[in-house]
Amino acid sequence: MSRMSELVYPDAPGFKAHGTSEQAARIVAGTAKTLRAQVLQAIAAAPDGLTADEVAERLNKSILSVRPRVSELNRNGEIRQAPNRGRNSSGMSASVWVVAPSIAGGSNE
Repeated sequence: MSRMSELVYPDAPGFKAHGTSEQAARIVAGTAKTLRAQVLQAIAAAPDGLTADEVAERLNKSILSVRPRVSELNRNGEIRQAPNRGRNSSGMSASVWVVAPSIAGGSNE
């Protein structure tokens, strides 16, 4: 599918209001899938998990482009929150993300 309108969040960037938010979603639609894969790979490479801000730092990307990709991966069930917490760039407590166990793997976490 090449048109964003054929895809639905979390498979395509979402927006809450028409206007600038919708325009931004359309602009990043072309790169979101690639960045989502990079985010997943970074999280998978960190056994103890990473915060979204740590992922952004490792990928040398803006937290504003990484955080939505983390939300999409979580919504798709590809990652989950770890029991431990981390800190985001502003020093606030932040979720740490790890790869979700696969359903096929039989884990009941």
